[in-house]
Amino acid sequence: MTMPGRPALLISCEHGGRRIPPPYRSLFAGHDALLRSHRGHDPGALALAREMAAAFGAPLIQSTVSRLLVDLNRSPGHPRLYSPMTRGLPAAARREVFARYYLPYRARIEAYVARVIENGERLVHIASHSFTPVLDGEVRHADVGLLYDPWRPGEVALCRGWQRAIEARAPAWKVRRNYPYTGSSDGLTAYLRKRFGPAQYVGVELEVNQKYVFARGRAWRALRETLIETLGDAL
Repeated sequence: MTMPGRPALLISCEHGGRRIPPPYRSLFAGHDALLRSHRGHDPGALALAREMAAAFGAPLIQSTVSRLLVDLNRSPGHPRLYSPMTRGLPAAARREVFARYYLPYRARIEAYVARVIENGERLVHIASHSFTPVLDGEVRHADVGLLYDPWRPGEVALCRGWQRAIEARAPAWKVRRNYPYTGSSDGLTAYLRKRFGPAQYVGVELEVNQKYVFARGRAWRALRETLIETLGDAL
């Protein structure tokens, strides 16, 4: 339910699980550790997305199929749309994966955004993700990342306001904008920006450091609660 004066809100989670459908499990034999790693899914992202959607009464569109089957946050033709395990499939088999798992997810999100905008509402889309604390030996220096397009004023305003609200409540946390990735690079929100104008669609990828997920307990709970409360302040 949208609160008076607030835009409509959509929560999504593209990398919510590491499930491999039965027809493709043989491709992943011996790759259990890879599936459990950050390359197989985004640990903690789905738990955060579910709590955020519940707190705001917002719809949640999620996937628990591993990104190693097909990456829902990549565009068709992107070199990492398929993983090394699925890239070598015959073209017909890749098309089947694309049609069965990729297209329905993307179409569902795009249709929902279009429906809200057609009703005359402005929509804020928060895509929940998480990032590994260390990548290729390099430590990521952030607790939270807010990814957006710096040329979209609504996204700039939301992310600056959200950052200020988080830092006011938790000064020890390092919140960075367009880190550890750039918000305008290839992804679902970048695609939706091409379909919908800046006055209609505000797309933000929320990235949380997986060190909190693995620590569990109070720190992880506090991070989830703070992100939800401060998003409410920023909207």
